[in-house]
Amino acid sequence: MISNAFQDPTSAAAFQTAAWAFWVLTGLCLGSFSNVVIHRLPRGRSLVRPGSHCPRCRRPVAFYDNVPVLSWLLLRGRCRHCEKPISWRYPLVELLGGLLAAAVWRHWEGQWAWAAAALAALIALLCVAFIDCDTFLIPDELSLGLAAAGILLSPLNAGLGGAFWGRLGASVGGAVFGLALCWGVAAAGEKLFKREAMGAGDVKLLAGVGAWTGALGAFDTLMLASFVGAGYGVWLLASGRIKRQEPIPFGPYLSLGAMITFFYKLPLGFPFNL
Repeated sequence: MISNAFQDPTSAAAFQTAAWAFWVLTGLCLGSFSNVVIHRLPRGRSLVRPGSHCPRCRRPVAFYDNVPVLSWLLLRGRCRHCEKPISWRYPLVELLGGLLAAAVWRHWEGQWAWAAAALAALIALLCVAFIDCDTFLIPDELSLGLAAAGILLSPLNAGLGGAFWGRLGASVGGAVFGLALCWGVAAAGEKLFKREAMGAGDVKLLAGVGAWTGALGAFDTLMLASFVGAGYGVWLLASGRIKRQEPIPFGPYLSLGAMITFFYKLPLGFPFNL
């Protein structure tokens, strides 16, 4: 009966609209939760207790003031109680969560289980990017958690190719390759520049990415991250925003590279064929 109902164009369109709304709203809510993770995880605080509260006056945030993006706009970016400004980064992260969810559903429409798994991984990468920007640290809960989840969920990952054991092997191999590749580049960079080129968190993060995207995906992620990071670093130096020896977090670029690699395969020879 259900399948027959969806043969009707009107019913099919309504279901499609409802599915899109579900995924975007889910992404916005996960973006809101990401703000909690970004703020609390590096500080070793519970992600559950206490509930959401104003960072200035510490008053609890009511559920009607905690609607992603909308509440921030209605309150004009201020706390209802103390009227102190609330950072624009909160709605930005929520919007990014919604955009990631929309991208996931557009790419894997109809594949509910894999779409949910992919969205969870992408949200973790979003958290990594902001945490590393703030603290120059990538929590093991996120990097190693990505690796473990990628391997456990590899049977769902058609992008790895093959059947059950083939996908599992590609996931484990991707994690090992990502770890070895990033460690090798970090060691070479330290020897060449006489200072730490990448931290252990970056190495573990690329292992996590490899578990989801395979060895080629880990390689593409590192290429993209290096290309974008180098370009942005040159711009920062040229504009005087940083000094020559000032460190730059690499996690955001790895996260961005991984997000792109989740959806697209890079052309062979990138970036030298641009």
